[in-house]
This record gives sequence, structure tokens and C-alpha cells, in this order.
Amino acid sequence: MLNHLHVRDFAIVDELTLEFDAGMTTLTGETGAGKSILLDALGLALGDRAAADTVRPGAERAEITVTFSIDTLPACQAWLQTQELDDDGECMVRRVVQASGRSRGFINGRPVPLQQLRELGEQLVDIHGQHEHQSLMRRDIQRSIVDDHAGNDDLLGDAARLHQALADCQTEMETLRGGFEDQDARRDLLRYQTSELEELDLSAEGLEALNAEHRRLANAGTLAETSQRLLQMLYEDEHAAQSIIGQGLRELEESLDKDPALADVHEQLSGAQAHLEEAVSGLRHHLDSIDLDPARLEDVEQRISNLSDLARKHHVREDELADVYQRLCGELEALEHSDERLEELQQQHQRLTREYQDVAERLRERRRNAATALSESVTAQLAELSMAGAAFRIDVTPRESGQPTPHGLDDISFQVRTNAGQPFGPLNRIASGGELSRLSLAIQVAAAGTTHIPTLIFDEADAGIGGGVAEVVGRQLRRLGEYHQVLCVTHLPQVASQAHHHLQVHKRTEADSTATTVQPLDREQRVQEVARMLGGVELTDATMEHAAEMLQRAESA
Repeated sequence: MLNHLHVRDFAIVDELTLEFDAGMTTLTGETGAGKSILLDALGLALGDRAAADTVRPGAERAEITVTFSIDTLPACQAWLQTQELDDDGECMVRRVVQASGRSRGFINGRPVPLQQLRELGEQLVDIHGQHEHQSLMRRDIQRSIVDDHAGNDDLLGDAARLHQALADCQTEMETLRGGFEDQDARRDLLRYQTSELEELDLSAEGLEALNAEHRRLANAGTLAETSQRLLQMLYEDEHAAQSIIGQGLRELEESLDKDPALADVHEQLSGAQAHLEEAVSGLRHHLDSIDLDPARLEDVEQRISNLSDLARKHHVREDELADVYQRLCGELEALEHSDERLEELQQQHQRLTREYQDVAERLRERRRNAATALSESVTAQLAELSMAGAAFRIDVTPRESGQPTPHGLDDISFQVRTNAGQPFGPLNRIASGGELSRLSLAIQVAAAGTTHIPTLIFDEADAGIGGGVAEVVGRQLRRLGEYHQVLCVTHLPQVASQAHHHLQVHKRTEADSTATTVQPLDREQRVQEVARMLGGVELTDATMEHAAEMLQRAESA
């Protein structure tokens, strides 16, 4: 539901803040006061193109901010989550248009392209009238209205699931049948590539052990020289560390009787001598283990070179070759058993096709039943809306291509004739602007309980009508307000009196500027506004009584 609209420096609006409630809200005011400007601002926030006069003269930019509550709209919540734009059950949309013509869009504070604004707007608001923001012409929306009326959610879910399964099955069959021009050649290549990789230990531990062995072999000479030099320094030279420590221990032993405090030093030096002997033993063992084996070094270097060559060949890092090996083994196994797998997939495809066709046939039957009922209801609504002789029809026909889609095998088209004896045709070709507005109203009223778009806006849906028909339009809009949030721009008191809430639009002109303001009306102010719409500038007692009676009749209906 639309909760809040803030407009700054847009057209002739300097700054405006509006709060909206559930039910039917009407916007009234003198011609040219700016009623449609508010709808233009809303459309701009939801992705419409910005016109040259979007920014108020003298301002740097126009800014429109709209807030919706979406806690009862799971599809919209899912869309926001998918786009990573969700924000705890509320949705704020913002559009900024610079005087230069450049614009930016935001959803919950995150910058987005206009296409995303449009996609979101189509789920939240439907503006009926002579505007671009009109979904009723789209075939997918027409199909959605029929499916909603038929309660086809479960069948549509089955159709989408089966369609995806068929597509996956078809893709795998095509790969097995013709993914490679010569599968025998591919099989031989895979055997060769896997055998190449099998010869190498591709595990992380194996790669580390190979590199460690290479470092040891490549530096064997240096390591031997270092070990030998250390042995001489620590043990073998005339002034080696062990000799010096031994001399020190002997001198301390001679002094212990003279000063027992030297016992601790003697003990520490004895420990140092023991550790030194262990270190010398370790050095000798290491020196004996050093393998000066050029042949082995050459073999290890060849293995490392092979790893590097294979990594370049497969366009991966060396540590990713294990994954390549697993993938190639999987592909080889699939090719080795391709005939069996293809036969299995063909049987699976036949089974899925039967299941899909069964679901599609049930969808078609339910759609045709819903189309008949909805067509009769809309036609009856049109008669009440002063379109005598008009008729509405929904065609549900099999798709010419016969190709499965996620939503079945049907084409759905809304057809209308506006006068008796005329042929039926698509809405956008047959209906005029005023007729289209009333058609939209009739369809929305007939499908009110199942349409998912929460906010419906009717821009002068009463154009070209009056009298008793205008009151019918008002009652239908009020009835629609029981299921949706309805905003209606009107010049007719019969329509305005039916609203649950009333906003009056004023245009204020000063010396060198013009601005639009909007005022929510209380009950007494509503009586005055409806009376103005009934009788003009001078409000007589009779006009005021008539206006009060109209409001009372609407409230008690």
C-alpha cells in the first residue's frame, strides 16, 4: 500500500508531503490545479521518463520520494531480496531529476537503474487512464488476471517446475547427441588427459612434498657445506665450542670447593654441553642423509615442469589440477555410458512431457471457465458504466508454436467491442481513452478479489459520463477500495462523494510564481467541496444539503 509521497520542486509543486490511507481516496480541484501532476510525480518515481518541464523553474533538481508498506506482498518481498534491495517490510523509492535532465533512482537508499524502478512499480501501482504506466495492455498481465481469477497458483507452479525439468533434460540430450562432432575422438582425448594427470600426485600434500624434495635436492651441496662447517665450529676444530665448554667445566670443577655458589653455573654449562653433543649428533645424521643425486633432482624437476605444463594447458593454477582431473573423469564416465544415459533421458523426457501436457490441459480448462465468468461480469459492469452495446471477451487459445512455456500452452487475449454489431478487437485498438479507463475499472472491479497489485489509480475514469452513471462509477470505485487502495482523480461530485478519504488540490498564484498545494478534507470541508462541484462558486443551502445527503448516502451504503 502507498503510505507516503513527498514531492519537492516538481513542475509547479515547490514542496508537498502527503499521507495515504487504505480504501478509496479522491483528488478533486479546479481544472489546471495540478491533480494529474501528483500522478505524474508518482509515475516518475516508479520509472517513467522525465519530461523537459519536470524540474520547477529556478530549482536545481526535482525530488520525489514514495514509501510503500509491503508486509502483505510476498512476491514483492521476494523480488527485493533477489535484487538485494530488501529492508524489513517497507519499501522506499526515490527519484532525483537534475535541471540538466539527468536523473537517478533509488530503492531503499540503494542506487538502481530505471528498469528496476519500473519492475518494482509494476508490482505496486497500476495507473488506469491515458498514461504510459498501464499494465492492462500487456499479455502477461492479462494472463495473470485470468489465472488469479481461476486460482491457478498451484498449477502454474507445477507448469514452471516441469518446464524447467524439460529444459534441463533437453539440454543434456543435445549435449550427448551433438555436443561433440566425434564422440569417439573426444573419448580418446579424455582418456589421454586423465592418464596424464593420474601419473602425478595432485593432492595438496603431494604437491607440497614434491616442492619440498626439490628444494632439498637443489640445495644439497650448500646444505652439506653448511653442515660440515658447523661440525667443525662446534666439535672438530682446535678451538671448537665443545672444547671451550669442556675446558670451562674443568676449571669450574676445581673452583667448586672454594665457592659452592658456582654449582649452578657448573650445572648450566653441563646442560649446554649435553645439548651441544645432541646438536652435533643431529648434524652428523643430517650430513649422512644428504643425497647428492643429480638423476633424482632431474626427475623431480621434470615432474614439476610437467605440472606447470599441464596447468597452462588447462588454464588453471597447479593447485587446481585435481579439480580438473575430477571434472574430466566425470565427463569421461558420462561418455563411456552415453548410450545408456541418452536412453534414460529420452524416457524421462517423454514422462515429463506427458506430465506437462496434463498440467497444461487442466490450466486451459480452468482458464476458459474463469474467462467465461470474468467476461460476463465485465460486460455487465460495462452496461452499468454507460457503455450499452459494449461487450468484453477473453480468448484462451493454444499457442501456435506449441512450445512449452513456464505458464502453459495458451495465449490469452482481452478483446472488446464498444458498440453492438462491431467486431471484437484488442483493447488498445478498439477502445478510446475514456472507454479504456472505464474498461479498466470494470475489469478491476470484476477481478477485485484476486488482483495482486495493491494500489490502483484512476485518472478521470469518469470522463464523458455523468448523472446516474457517475454515481455507479463512484460506487464501483468504493467497492474496489474494499480490496485495494484506490486513488481517483475526478471532476464529478457523484464520484467524489463515494470516497473514504478526500484530498483537495489548489493552485496558488503569486506575483511571479505558481504553486500547487494539497489539503486533506474533514467531513465539513468535504461537504463544501462536493457542493462546489455540484453548484459552482456560490454555495446555496440547497446545494450544501444535497452534498451532505450524497456523502451520507455513500457512508450508509
